[in-house]
Formats: sequence, structure tokens, C-alpha cells
Amino acid sequence: MSTYGTAPYQVLLIHGGPGAAGEMAPVAERLSGETGVVEAYQTKRTIDELLTELDDIIDKACDSPVTLCGYSWGAWLSYIYSATYPDKVRKLILISSGPFYEHYAPEIAAARRSRMSEEDKLAHDRLVSKLNRNGTTKSDDLRDFGRLMTQIDSYAPLPLEADSMNVDMEIYQRIWPEASSLRASGKLAEYGTSISCPVVAIHGTYDPHPYQGVIEPLSGRVKDFKYILLEKCGHTPWIERYARDRFYEVLLPELEK
Repeated sequence: MSTYGTAPYQVLLIHGGPGAAGEMAPVAERLSGETGVVEAYQTKRTIDELLTELDDIIDKACDSPVTLCGYSWGAWLSYIYSATYPDKVRKLILISSGPFYEHYAPEIAAARRSRMSEEDKLAHDRLVSKLNRNGTTKSDDLRDFGRLMTQIDSYAPLPLEADSMNVDMEIYQRIWPEASSLRASGKLAEYGTSISCPVVAIHGTYDPHPYQGVIEPLSGRVKDFKYILLEKCGHTPWIERYARDRFYEVLLPELEK
């Protein structure tokens, strides 16, 4: 984990991937002037182990109950944690979450494909083929895939600075099939019935991960749920030229409530 700002630490950023530790460092740095922040890195190989790891971080570094801000896959992990340890979470913020119902998943690939140049399609197909061959790919392949997706998933991205991600291919290959199966079974969405804290979803309208796949499942399950849509915003709000300021404008007050 990394800490930003000064204690008490009551805001945790949960990165995506799986296996993209450090990707939320720019958000942590921006928020650290307002509050103490922890970016909780994920190092384990099963979802149950990740939940235990996150719980240990909260016990050791934070004053609970905490606010969890989960991004992409990290939104799912934060959602599951909030259902499993409801007394330790004050508020849950889902940033650019993947859809909670399986039938929305094909929309992601279709939206991405429609945005790709022929060169992008060749690079995408090559990397996907590598990522689907367990045990034969490298973390560099996952990093390259992430960079390609960042460009495709963004509306108007600012120039990317040198990232601080520590990409772990093994974590991706172990966690993603388990997470995908959890969604396909319907169990992922059902965790919402055990969440007692307020839940806020922040989602870009240009994100290929359809916001309807977050709003529909959670509206019927989470007791206190609201959503905020960001125009001209893709999957990573803090790199969007036209949406970054608005992202922080809506996020910061939610951390204070």
C-alpha cells in the first residue's frame, strides 16, 4: 500500500486490473491535499484472499469505518468487501465499474471495436490472444493491453505521463476468471442486498462499460444508491481533458458527506 497526505486515513483507493497496482496514484495525490488517502495494493491470487488483505490494510492503517473508492475491477472488489464487512465501510464510491450483469458484457467489446482503427484491431487481437494463454504471457503484455484500452476507452485523454503501475500478469490470470464467473452466476450483483452504507456510482457516458449495467442492478438492490454521469468522459475520468475537473468536483464532496 501507499499512503498520501496525513493521518487519519479514512479514504481508500482500490485499483483496477486485476493486477494494476499504482494506477490510482494521480487520484491519491490530488485528494491528499484534502484528506489522508491509502492506495491499497492487491497482491493475492483469489478474491477471498484479496478481501482478507484489504481488511488487514484497513485494520492496520485506517480509522474505520472508511470510504472505499473502487475503480473498474476495484469497484467490484470494494462492492464485495462492503457486503462482507458492512461495519467497516462508511461509504462506497464506484468509479467506472464494470457492469454487474453478464448480458451487458458484449456491449463493451462492441463499443471498443467500433472505435478501433485497423492497426488498433490487429494490436488488440494479438494481445488478447496472448492474455488468453495462461502461463505463457508476460506482465508487459498486460501493460500494453491496458495502454491500448486506455486510448480506446477515453473521450479526449490528456497526454499520458509516465505511469507508476506495477502490473502483475499472474494476478490478472488468477482473479479475472473468478470475478467473471461470479458475475455470470448472478452472485456479484446479489452482494448489494448486504450493503448497508450509501453507494455512489460515478461513470463516464463515453465509457464502453455501459453505465446502465451498473445503475440497473444496483438501483434494485442497494438501499441508498445514487449515480453521477460525466459527459465527455471515458473509462478513466482523471485523464480526461473535458471531464477531469468535473470528476474531482463531484468526488470531493462525496468524501466529506
